Amino acid sequence: MTSPAEQSATAHPITTSYPISETVLGNGLRVIASPDHNAPSVAVNLWYDVGSRHEQLGRTGFAHLFEHIMFQGSAHVAAGQHIGLMQAAGAMVNATTSMDRTNYFETLPTGGADLALWLEADRMGTLLDALTQENLDTQREVVKEEKRQRYDNVPYGDAMQRLIELTFPAEHPYGHTTIGSMDDLNAATLEDVRAFFGAHYLPNNAVLTIAGDLQAEDAFARAERYFGGLAPDLDPADPDDTPLPAITGLPQQETSAAVPADAIYLTWRLPTRDTAAFDAADLALSILGHGQTSRLHRALVRGAELAESAAAMTMPLIGGTSLGLCYARARSGVEPERLTEALLAELTRLRTDGPTEIEVRRAKAQFERHWLNELARIDSRADAIGEYATLHGDPTLINSRLSVITGIGRDQIAAALTEHLDPDHRATLIYRKESE
Repeated sequence: MTSPAEQSATAHPITTSYPISETVLGNGLRVIASPDHNAPSVAVNLWYDVGSRHEQLGRTGFAHLFEHIMFQGSAHVAAGQHIGLMQAAGAMVNATTSMDRTNYFETLPTGGADLALWLEADRMGTLLDALTQENLDTQREVVKEEKRQRYDNVPYGDAMQRLIELTFPAEHPYGHTTIGSMDDLNAATLEDVRAFFGAHYLPNNAVLTIAGDLQAEDAFARAERYFGGLAPDLDPADPDDTPLPAITGLPQQETSAAVPADAIYLTWRLPTRDTAAFDAADLALSILGHGQTSRLHRALVRGAELAESAAAMTMPLIGGTSLGLCYARARSGVEPERLTEALLAELTRLRTDGPTEIEVRRAKAQFERHWLNELARIDSRADAIGEYATLHGDPTLINSRLSVITGIGRDQIAAALTEHLDPDHRATLIYRKESE
């Protein structure tokens, strides 16, 4: 029996109609307003069209480095004061970096909107006034410590770096992680870092979203007041986004470390994000490995008891090629090779027989729940608006996203399995537990 949510994912697709208004300032800054007066709060979300894919070989890690430097002061804000002022105003504040973009965001009571906008404008326009060798050296060490804590000294911490190296050529824009190379960061001069900021952190390379308890015209007027005087520059060059062909030659890497159990990871190259082919592949991998009702969990974890855990997912990317991933962590005494065979057997069965109608409904329902949960909060809604404006050029796509997913048929999912998830066009990482 299917749940009401699973039935609604195909029978009665849910649509959203969040208000979205847009203007472009004279300096090229795109400003998007999405009024919501259910609570006296505002989300200020600034997306820069710069991520690790915009970095050059020998100069990696810069976009992530600026995620830290941007909080170290500007012409009128002392180091660390941005977060302090925001927290004093009752704000939640943070920033994130990915391969495709960097974003900075605050959510706070409506009365603090002017402060948040002024702080963002001040660091966009004058951060270089406060960028010193001392600041650079300090944040460089912060990034190194983050790498030690998140990558080097945690179980399987370097798995994604290894998978990226297996999936993308070294010279490809996606051929390195956002944390970058520590050798590159060590070699970076103050002039290198200033040049990177000057080339990318521009009003004409950014999207400002203001969601919450402000009327659109009020939001636009405030954006003009704080950002309108900032100077644009030449649009940064876009990285090569030519799609890569499928992986060939079955590349494989093996490593060992002090991890809880042996593990296997398989990757594929997928189409660029939010295309019909990518969405179909995403649903296919959801059916294969998302949650306890997935095929991998039922077959490998509960059924044959070969794995402690198993899952499949995608890394949606805008630059021509995305990444698909399956992994499983072995139970004691199960060799990684046996686990790989079992995982591939489930994938082959899905490719041969195709997904069932119930599985398709369930995958769509899972997407629906996640999507509606994200849009329900003004902070994550502002983030989604900025995402679709920056990466796809159209913020209104957030309102049609569900109908796109619910409109994908079983035949499209089956075609994605055949074309993009071929076991003969995968890369493999085997992660062995070091013997005690």
